[in-house]
Amino acid sequence: MTPKIARYLHDRVPATPCLVVDVDRVEERYRALHAALPLARIFYAVKANPARPVLERLISLGSAFDAASWEEIALCLSAGAEAQAISFGNTIKKVSAIQRAHAAGVAMFAFDSDEELDKLARYAPGCRVYCRILVENAGAEWPLSRKFGTGVEHARTLMLRARDLGLDPYGLSFHVGSQQTSTAAYEAAIARVGLLFTDLTRSGLDVRMVNLGGGFPTRYRDDVPEIDQFALAITHAVTRAFGNALPELVVEPGRFIVGDAGVVSSEVVLVSRRRVEAQGDTDDLPKDALRWVYLDIGRFGGLAETEGEAIKYRFRTPHDGGRTGPVAIAGPTCDGADVLYERSAYRLPLDLACGERVELLSAGAYVSTYCSTRFNGFTPLAEHYI
Repeated sequence: MTPKIARYLHDRVPATPCLVVDVDRVEERYRALHAALPLARIFYAVKANPARPVLERLISLGSAFDAASWEEIALCLSAGAEAQAISFGNTIKKVSAIQRAHAAGVAMFAFDSDEELDKLARYAPGCRVYCRILVENAGAEWPLSRKFGTGVEHARTLMLRARDLGLDPYGLSFHVGSQQTSTAAYEAAIARVGLLFTDLTRSGLDVRMVNLGGGFPTRYRDDVPEIDQFALAITHAVTRAFGNALPELVVEPGRFIVGDAGVVSSEVVLVSRRRVEAQGDTDDLPKDALRWVYLDIGRFGGLAETEGEAIKYRFRTPHDGGRTGPVAIAGPTCDGADVLYERSAYRLPLDLACGERVELLSAGAYVSTYCSTRFNGFTPLAEHYI
């Protein structure tokens, strides 16, 4: 919660649910990452928050962009980004999207399979390609393994084949998982990719780039390592893997850049106590039934990352500092899956009541883009960029 957001919420009292993002804070986070990893080029992961004010501010700072679709590429171009500063980082692309990106001047494409490589050779001839390697996601609160990436041996075959198909085998990439809380994950991944990079170079490929992916965390309920700690671990690992012959380095932060720049303001719709009914003898039921707090935003309104109670947002209420008690927290829809937290030992003030507002902190990433379109008729999340 930046002072700028706090003033906006106090003075404007915008209708809920809404997301308020402090764009100055976005700039601060970009500059902090650039200072920590000055040798790495930053490709902002557009999927984290593709709002035009965010893109325009990052363009003014010299950022490049990691796009997951033609639509995200178009957003970047319309905001003023150069096509050469955009990477089509999704390894699963429609032919029409490849064609449109290539025609627009996008020159860098990710892949991790023979079939995707064939599409790139046919519909984006001569482009720079980089192969995504499968690495461990231990320590990530939102893992990205299994669906993406390939093994080292297959990656070697793919990169050699890329050259034979007339493509430019530009580099290698990996992703250690979103909201990664372990610096060791980067060290292990860099060592793994470094061996393959060296092998490919000795085989005559002009491999020049290593993409470290994203994953840098935002502080939610629990503390996480600072960016300087990640940078130190990465720098040491890159030096061990490559010595003085450093490749071009790329990072793809999303959550780190916009996460703590945003706050979701929500209204309490209902506070109730729910007792579980049981068959037969009820003597074992608790005397005090569990208190449930229902908000006007839930998993279908933008808080999809609470699935499995993975991302644990911090809450601010009008009664902070008062007596608290255990709660389950849920959204407003008529869907039984719309429960945010039931097992994560959340506690909220006992005085919290229907009609009051609560804020979910560090909610600038992966909220507006996960918001459904009027599920149960609820109005989609409003957005305010200040």
